[in-house]
Amino acid sequence: MSAAGDRHPVVLVHGIWKSGRAFRALTARLVKAGREVHAIDLVPNDGRAGIEALAAQLAAFVEARVPGGAPIDLLGFSMGGIVSRYYLQRLGGLDRVRRFVTVSSPHGGTLTAYVRRLPGALQLRPGSELLRDLDRDAAEQLGRIDVTSLWTPLDLMILPAHSSRLPVGREILVAAPLHALMLHDPRSLRQIVAALEAPLGQRRG
Repeated sequence: MSAAGDRHPVVLVHGIWKSGRAFRALTARLVKAGREVHAIDLVPNDGRAGIEALAAQLAAFVEARVPGGAPIDLLGFSMGGIVSRYYLQRLGGLDRVRRFVTVSSPHGGTLTAYVRRLPGALQLRPGSELLRDLDRDAAEQLGRIDVTSLWTPLDLMILPAHSSRLPVGREILVAAPLHALMLHDPRSLRQIVAALEAPLGQRRG
């Protein structure tokens, strides 16, 4: 378990078509463990807004909910993981975040993003300009903090499923049968809580 001084407020970032309510089960577990939790509601949540605009919302949310530059832990689910990466890598979030956890996020893009031509969906396609940009310095930037990526090989939303793997930090495979169940499966919830409790200062490879 983490030391008391390492237990920062946790900010949760949801995916496309979701809201902060998607984290009800996880929030209950974290609050029971004594964590301060803040779940953002990104607007709009349907792909009409680009990742950059949503990341700006996240930056403003963090400043409003956890003011004074205090450290936080950050978790992004699905698209929320990419929004979180933009905040970290392009909007100065690395100065605030100590632990970063992504859950079933399309770091390598997803073929399901071809279904719609909205700005946010276009950016989640494999090889998009935004994803290529974030990948250019992912190791250098994200290597500065504690990073964990969780994914399921049975994902039908992130295609191919291994796109949810980050080349930085620790990788955890959870065989949840559906994308959305990564926020409800007890195995996944246990791993998420453990990642957010991991002692800082121990570099993961």
